[in-house]
Amino acid sequence: MAAAADEPAKGKASPMMMIVGLLVLTVLGGGGGWVLGTVVAPKVKAAAAAVQASEKAAGDGKHAAAAGQANGIIALDPITTNLAYPSQSWVRLELALVFKGQPDAQLAQAIHQDILAYIRTVSLQQIEGARGLQYLRDDIQERVDLRSEGRVSKVMFRTFVIE
Repeated sequence: MAAAADEPAKGKASPMMMIVGLLVLTVLGGGGGWVLGTVVAPKVKAAAAAVQASEKAAGDGKHAAAAGQANGIIALDPITTNLAYPSQSWVRLELALVFKGQPDAQLAQAIHQDILAYIRTVSLQQIEGARGLQYLRDDIQERVDLRSEGRVSKVMFRTFVIE
């Protein structure tokens, strides 16, 4: 009887086992974090260095625009206008055009004006949700294809904000 009283009950875990288990999990978590840090940190540093180098090479906005035009990409001026309904809602849209071959600044300006006129006819309900955004992208791409007669291969959305 005395021996049975000294033994812990079979259903309960001893506090020492719980402490050992937590210690093992802590060491595993710390080791995993250290390994992940040594693998990922050099890649993050290299990416940051590449971004700094590209910003340094681009210099001010004029050089960046020239570099974009050399690659066949023209960033359009931001489009800021109110929607058709509700007229209190504003939209800001920044786009870039990827040209096939040599970019054309006059065509890009005409496309900019065409997109601005189109955005003014859109209601908030038409562009709500992921499907509405996809329809907007498709409509803008279709307008650009018609206006450019195939000289623009892609329209890239840089920012899209509704207020």
